[in-house]
Amino acid sequence: MFGWGFADLFYKKSNREGDRYSHLKTAVWVGLMMGIFSLLFIVLTLCKEPLTALIGENAANAVTAETLFTPETSIFGSAVRYLPASLCYIISMVIGYAGMRYLEVSIVSPVQNASGAFSAVVMFIFFTVTGSIGSFWEEFTVLQVVGTLFIVGGVVALAIVEQRLAKNEIEHNLKPEERKYRYGALALLFPILYCVFDTIGTAADGIILNEETGIGLGEIDVLILYGLTFFLAGVAAWIFLLIKNKQPYNPFTKDEIRTKGAAALFEQIGQIFYVYALADNPIVAAPMVASYCIVSAILSRIFLKEKLRASQYACIGAVVVGIVMMGIADGLAEA
Repeated sequence: MFGWGFADLFYKKSNREGDRYSHLKTAVWVGLMMGIFSLLFIVLTLCKEPLTALIGENAANAVTAETLFTPETSIFGSAVRYLPASLCYIISMVIGYAGMRYLEVSIVSPVQNASGAFSAVVMFIFFTVTGSIGSFWEEFTVLQVVGTLFIVGGVVALAIVEQRLAKNEIEHNLKPEERKYRYGALALLFPILYCVFDTIGTAADGIILNEETGIGLGEIDVLILYGLTFFLAGVAAWIFLLIKNKQPYNPFTKDEIRTKGAAALFEQIGQIFYVYALADNPIVAAPMVASYCIVSAILSRIFLKEKLRASQYACIGAVVVGIVMMGIADGLAEA
């Protein structure tokens, strides 16, 4: 909760509206941090299990290029199969960084964390169209129904409020650069798209990491594979910035380290505790992790001096309540 809460705070500080590529620069830093931690995890794993950790038990006595790159035995094969899930997470996070340029943390974080409810809405539509809504209702609890209604209602109401505030600024003849809500409901597309890709990533995780039908990876394996994938994404973002700006982006300036570096570190800390907490006790972890946006909102109010209208707080409150309900429902389902 606190790791990702502080990460949101520094994401907002590091993604400035005037810098159109600030979200990609943040991706460079997060990729760098996750890459460093992935290498650290690999070294620690090798110290414990020197050969089987990377190659597989069946190939421990035959260290060759063939066994190293064979999908069934190597970490490279697992990385390829885990790629759909990690890519969805990475895309969602980069979109989230961009959204921080136009919206307050108090708004972005709760809406982004509504991915569980959005996935429920997608499933509801799918099962209705396919005519199998009856079996769907058997698995969809009352708590999930109420939580989904709170979240969807809160997001829709928030879009209406944002649009009205933007219209009000136009009517008062404020200059575009002076308008706080000049993008209106359109700005909500960023956290909503985050939800979409995060939902797909979560679904892919459930399929890929299933012990019976998936890869059957452990917690440390997930951290390594996700970290290495994000590292490659960070390298790609750095190359894009080099080509676009005709000069290399230097992530090691004092300001970049204090903002983007801090955000990347807290993101990694949150990721580590998230993976192990969810594996150990999902009943407790699910609602707490889902509600880390509350920490983000409190921190943004204290350190960024964000002030929302009463109508905005009401909408955000509804979303947070729904998220907590969905988290509790997920935890009970795991039980």
